[in-house]
Amino acid sequence: MAARILPVVKLATKVTIAGGALYVAWDSGLLGSSEQGSEALGKAKAVVPPAVEEWMKYFGLEAQLPTVPKIEFSPVQSWNSGVRWTITSLSEAPTRANDYTHQSLQYLKDLTK
Repeated sequence: MAARILPVVKLATKVTIAGGALYVAWDSGLLGSSEQGSEALGKAKAVVPPAVEEWMKYFGLEAQLPTVPKIEFSPVQSWNSGVRWTITSLSEAPTRANDYTHQSLQYLKDLTK
């Protein structure tokens, strides 16, 4: 009977962990707009270093962690630049396809001469 219950318990554990991670991500604003994601990143930057130090003291680790590098990263700007690049590429696609078609026809004409 234990052999039948073990896979169910393993699956239930995995689903619970995944559901909990999804809930925490949603609750902290990571699944919201880019402004909410930027705000969540700022909160994480403020909370993680003190928490790591507290856990190191709890477990008796005295190793000195390197300082966190300052990264000027704006998810809002990255998102917008990605959207702009995609829309620009899609808008230029017909023109580029036309240019490539003309180039290939010219190449074939040059080969047949």
